[in-house]
Amino acid sequence: MSDNADFIAYCLEEYKHAKGITGKEAIMLFKQFKIIDYIVNCYGALHTMGGLAITEDIDSLIEDIKNAEKKTSFYTIFQN
Repeated sequence: MSDNADFIAYCLEEYKHAKGITGKEAIMLFKQFKIIDYIVNCYGALHTMGGLAITEDIDSLIEDIKNAEKKTSFYTIFQN
């Protein structure tokens, strides 16, 4: 495995254990919110962090995406 693949697996396992979810649920979240792309793009910074910090960072990213989607759908309603 490449360094990126090993690190993605590590992040996935850390997130799964921290959240008490299955691997399948974690993979679905990672796909839905493009977390794997984020991990690859931010590998330089993320690989210096511990599992808890990575989990918190992923949670923050997911929350930011959800909030952006809410704002977009709110504005779309009033633009039509």
